[in-house]
Amino acid sequence: MQGETARGAVWRVVVPWSAVAFAMGGLGAWGYGRAGGEPVDLVRDLAVGWAFAVSGLVAWVRRPANRTGRLLLAEGLTWFLGNLQGFPVPVLFAIGAWGEALNLAVLAHLLLVFPDGRATTANERRLVVAGYALVAVGGLVRALLYDPAADSSSSYLACADCGPNALLVLHAPEVFDAVDLVYRWAGVVLTVLVTLTLVRRWRTGSPARRRVLLPAWVAVGLTFTFVGWEVVYLLAPDALGAADAVMTALSDASQVAVPVVFLVSLLRMRLRRAALGDLVTGVGRAPTQRDLQEMLRRTLGDPSLVLGVRTEDGGYADPGGRPVRLPAPGAAGDTGRDVTRVEVDEGADAVLEHDRALGEDPRLMATATAVVALWSRDLRPHERLSPRRVLQAAYEERKKLERDLHDGAQTRMLYTLMTLRRLDARLPQGADPALRRTVAEAEQSLRQALEELRDLARGIHPAVLGRAGLGPALTSLAEQCPVPVTVEAEPGRWAPVVETTAYFLVCEAMANAVKHAAARRIRVGVRDTGGRLVVEVADDGAGGVRMPPVAEPSHGTGLRGLADRVAAVGGTLVVDSPRGEGTLIRAELPCA
Repeated sequence: MQGETARGAVWRVVVPWSAVAFAMGGLGAWGYGRAGGEPVDLVRDLAVGWAFAVSGLVAWVRRPANRTGRLLLAEGLTWFLGNLQGFPVPVLFAIGAWGEALNLAVLAHLLLVFPDGRATTANERRLVVAGYALVAVGGLVRALLYDPAADSSSSYLACADCGPNALLVLHAPEVFDAVDLVYRWAGVVLTVLVTLTLVRRWRTGSPARRRVLLPAWVAVGLTFTFVGWEVVYLLAPDALGAADAVMTALSDASQVAVPVVFLVSLLRMRLRRAALGDLVTGVGRAPTQRDLQEMLRRTLGDPSLVLGVRTEDGGYADPGGRPVRLPAPGAAGDTGRDVTRVEVDEGADAVLEHDRALGEDPRLMATATAVVALWSRDLRPHERLSPRRVLQAAYEERKKLERDLHDGAQTRMLYTLMTLRRLDARLPQGADPALRRTVAEAEQSLRQALEELRDLARGIHPAVLGRAGLGPALTSLAEQCPVPVTVEAEPGRWAPVVETTAYFLVCEAMANAVKHAAARRIRVGVRDTGGRLVVEVADDGAGGVRMPPVAEPSHGTGLRGLADRVAAVGGTLVVDSPRGEGTLIRAELPCA
């Protein structure tokens, strides 16, 4: 059913709007080229506009209820609107002259409503309306007085042969200059007001909200660049000289980062689900309400999150026994807080009161509520979940996350990397060196992010483990280790949970041997003794390793976490580590 829904979204949204974006880009490039734009200018212009359009379509399909994707798409389409001034058709020129700054109004709208897709205060709504009104009214008045034959420099295209203007009703250069100056300064003032509003949101926002607002702040940095450039242009239009073209090139090229960072923001919200896989394992150790609340705060990135449990009087209480005051319906938009109810069987047994920014990823919150539901069920003696079942749930979540990363984020990042390479290859021989450096730096940064994403995906659930089995997965792991590792693994396949437990046990043991024991050689052995899978990791390091006591919190990491993971599948873990004689970690896992 989900596959059919996704395919329907592609046909209803992606296909027609991709055609519109392609047509707008082609038309804009045509007009830009007629106005004297160089090939490098056309490539740069198309890259920026289409980057916004593609990001908007991806966001629209992934989060159809959020208007942010539509605004990103609108920014991509209006990006090309001013290029219509390059055509000799009077009507097209007039449309381009009137809507030349419409993309800036859309960008301001995007910044003010990101990431929720809607303005939450009256001040934000007034700024959005003011931005569009400035273009609709001020842009129209300016277009009614704009004669390109008299002053072609008033348009960024600077085309002396463009036009005529179908909207021209009064030829008065002095009046036009005054109106144009007021129009530009009004845009500068509005930009400053939008920036101040975003600063206020940042200062009053929670850490979770600030992380989500990161793409907006990338755009704010670019906006400051535009404002500074505009002020210099207004005060001394002849002072820029040849630097004018360089500033334009760098500003346009850097704007590609805005939609890319937005997608990375979406990706970061998705990657938090990886940590929830370990959180499921932690629930298997039956944490207290306070412990689970702290685990959720760290995993979701919201230090103000409150976990409330139903009381006998029908209310909810936090870990300290204090009542949880739930916001009234419709008040979330004013307080910035939201409530997610966790239902187990009949009714809500628990609630999560959290920052509203977390609601931008419904699947993330669905996974978090599932974790709380598992914990809530585990409180009932007659419904206690077996640790193996909890670990199986964690395995399924890890496997699904790795597949989502590989099929989704990595594929999109590879496509973006290829696009940057094509852009670099199409730059003319004499292109500006600063522009080439910008493209090269973006390509290098994206390549590094792709490598980090691959490492993260392997850490969540290595694909080779599910595809080829434990032996090849351990061999691949050994090849990445900075010290020599010998792997002796019997061929065969075992239950997925058993293989995953064995794999991560070896990962943790090898990491400890390299980082803490200064080992020079490691030996890994895996053999099936008939109903028991024996996994051994031995090193020649410093030794002296001890198993932490059960009462010591580990949150799923270190030897205590390994012991809990092994015990969850019914196995045993033994550590033999005489000081100065190396360490041997031996686990026996039932595999019959």
